[in-house]
Amino acid sequence: MLYDSHAHLNNEGYSREERQEVIGRIQEAVDGGLLSYVNDIGFDLASSKMAADHSEGYPWCYGAVGYHPHCAKDMGEMELLMIRSLAGKKNIKAIGEIGLDFHYDHSPRDVQRECFIKQVELAKELEMPIVIHSREADGQVMDILKGTGAFSEERKSLFPERPAPEGWESAAGDARVLLHCFSGSRELGEQYVRLGATLSMAGPLTYKNNKKTVEVARNIPLEFLMVETDSPYLTPEPRRGEKNISINVKYTAQRLAVLCGRSFEETAEITCMNAKRFFDIP
Repeated sequence: MLYDSHAHLNNEGYSREERQEVIGRIQEAVDGGLLSYVNDIGFDLASSKMAADHSEGYPWCYGAVGYHPHCAKDMGEMELLMIRSLAGKKNIKAIGEIGLDFHYDHSPRDVQRECFIKQVELAKELEMPIVIHSREADGQVMDILKGTGAFSEERKSLFPERPAPEGWESAAGDARVLLHCFSGSRELGEQYVRLGATLSMAGPLTYKNNKKTVEVARNIPLEFLMVETDSPYLTPEPRRGEKNISINVKYTAQRLAVLCGRSFEETAEITCMNAKRFFDIP
C-alpha cells in the first residue's frame, strides 16, 4: 500500500539486535498490508554495501548507493569505483543520497561539490535515478544539477513520461531526480517539478509550524510527490520524540492526503505508483 521511499535500515547507530527488530516490524507491516516497499539508502561505502545486502535479502527492499555530503571527504577514486560496482546489483535502483549540506559542513564545501558532481555524472552514465540531499544549499544544488545535464532533454528521453495533470503538461518529462525530504519553498518545488524532478515529503510535513512544506504539499500535484520517513530520523507527529521507523510513513501520508484533498487510500496508491515508476519497480 505505502512505499517508504527513503529509510536507513543501514544506520550505523543500530545494534544488530535493533536492526533485526526494525526489519521484523517492517515485515509485519508488509504482511499486514500497510507497507509494500522500503528503500534502504546508502550514505557511504559501508552503508551502501549494507543497502545492497538488504535489497537482496528482503523482497520488499530496494536500495540506493552513494556518498552523502557529510561523508564526501571519505570518497576517493577507489570508493567511487566501488559505488559503481554496487550500483550494478540487481535491486539497487538509484545513486544516492548525494548532494550538498552547508548546515553542518562535515566535509569541506569544495569537496562536497566535487563529490556531488562525480556522482551525478555516474548516475547519468549508468542511466540511473538520483536521490538528492540538499540543506542550506538550494542554489548550488540546482546549479550543479543543471550544469551537469541532470535535467537535459537527452536524459529525460531515457525514461517514459509521467502523468501530468492539466496545467502541468510541461512537467511530463521525467529526469528521475528526487529531492528527498524536500524543505524548500513552493516556488522552488514548482521549478524543480517543471524541470523534471520529483519531491518527497517526510515527517516535517506533520509539524505544526512547518508552513513552507505545507504550501508545497497544497500546491504541487500529487503526481509529482512521494512519501518517506528518513528513519531513524525526522519522526512525524504523533510519534515525535521516538526513533523513527518505516511504518510511521502512514502519518506523513495521512497529512499529505488532507492537504491534497484526497483520501488516504488514494494518496497511498498514487505515491506508491510514483515511487515504483521512479525506481523502475516491476
